[in-house]
Amino acid sequence: MLIKTYGSAVYGVDAITITIEVNVGAGNKYYMVGLPDNAVKESLFRVESAIRLAGYHMPRQKILVNLAPADIRKEGSAYDLPIAIGILAASGQIDGAKLEEYIIMGELSLDGGLQSIKGALPIAIQARKEGFQGLIVPKVNANEAAIVNDLAVYGMDTLLEVIEFFTGKFQPQPVKVDTRAEFYKQINSYEQDFSDVKGQENIKRALEIAAAGGHNVILIGPPGAGKTMLAKRLPTILPPLNLQEALESTKIYSVAGRLNTATALMTERPYRDPHHTISDVALVGGGMHPQPGEISLAHNGVLFLDELPEFKRTVLEVMRQPLEDRKVSISRAKFSVEYPASFMLVASMNPCPCGFYNHPEKECLCGPGVVQKYLSKISGPLLDRIDLHVEVTPVNFSELSSSRPAEKSSLIRERVIKARSLQDVRFADVEGMHSNAQMSANMVRKICEIDEVGRGLIKQAMEKLGLSARAYDRILKVSRTIADLAGSDCIEIEHLAEAIHYRSLDRESWAG
Repeated sequence: MLIKTYGSAVYGVDAITITIEVNVGAGNKYYMVGLPDNAVKESLFRVESAIRLAGYHMPRQKILVNLAPADIRKEGSAYDLPIAIGILAASGQIDGAKLEEYIIMGELSLDGGLQSIKGALPIAIQARKEGFQGLIVPKVNANEAAIVNDLAVYGMDTLLEVIEFFTGKFQPQPVKVDTRAEFYKQINSYEQDFSDVKGQENIKRALEIAAAGGHNVILIGPPGAGKTMLAKRLPTILPPLNLQEALESTKIYSVAGRLNTATALMTERPYRDPHHTISDVALVGGGMHPQPGEISLAHNGVLFLDELPEFKRTVLEVMRQPLEDRKVSISRAKFSVEYPASFMLVASMNPCPCGFYNHPEKECLCGPGVVQKYLSKISGPLLDRIDLHVEVTPVNFSELSSSRPAEKSSLIRERVIKARSLQDVRFADVEGMHSNAQMSANMVRKICEIDEVGRGLIKQAMEKLGLSARAYDRILKVSRTIADLAGSDCIEIEHLAEAIHYRSLDRESWAG
């Protein structure tokens, strides 16, 4: 008897419906076809044990399982449940009349329990798109999948519950999630706050500008100056995620299996801070079985690279294309997947190997040329994609011991949101562009117009400070953001002067 059940395969951040065809007939062997990997092939042992402990029997006949379409590789153990249900229906032990109405996914334990799966959200989105009546997943994944409206999502604990659902003995209620209520309930629940940081007002100002324009930023300063502490608080002043961004980020974390099962929807902007020993693949994504990398996990949030020169050069270079395109394509011989990667890069570094170059009190112990050699570990093209270079100096005792309250993140965020709203209007007709940092060279010339006095200032800065040519566009972008924060329609001379101040590493004399 031939029975069809339906599952799903996740590629990139999208899902493809898989038809599991099960035929039980004369013979005594078990065959599985349709490009299954080893985890899928091993399902027989888990399925047999689970079926027995549920009180049913494994047919002692020829069992042929086909996973269609046969030219797409099937990976993982989430096909256990649809295979088990297919075998029971094909052997006549349960009625298979309603199977075509549901997508079924879940990994089976030997005792019949259901283990969590990856990608429940994109699977649910695809199930609704293709007109399925419902989705059956392990209970731990039910809230995540129930974000999708107009689809009945059932969370199950065991194979027996799924069997009784199809036989009519068990009639659970679909899981309901109020997506908007879930989203707004925890939208700004950050533990850190900028008010925790004593002093460093000039650095806070630079990060406010970075947040307002979506600019990449690098912090250069000695150990203990507060670079990491400041970077960790950057998400708290970014505009809150909108519902579309929250769904995008939730899909990525769902596919990667990193979504917190206690919450159905991500409500905070992601913050990722990989160690400097990370590999190329772990950063950008990929592998034998492609998974999102750190740059995709930071989508709509912040990627913080601490001690930037300590990262392998090859790791840093693979970021160049995603920083421009805001997506990463992983290509293999037989397939290609694409992950979104629109993130703010925040990097930090010591100014030299000993950490005390340009320190106001301590003497640098590095020899001649060492500082320049240390800086050269970061390529020019990568630095070209970082808009703000900010020098961080240590906080003195009087500021550390001051009882004067510092400005809260919520107040800074209000100014950032106001500046971003101006950019939303400015780029309303440009698809995929939301901030000043994303402007092309042509748009910079049109939008960031300056007068003769401003041009004279930039010319003087480039000549006297030794600024490189690549700094020109960056200065104009940052000055446009500073003008937005000030509520100014035009870029004034003071906006340009402040933007020029944030190009430390472009100065020919910076490293001696």
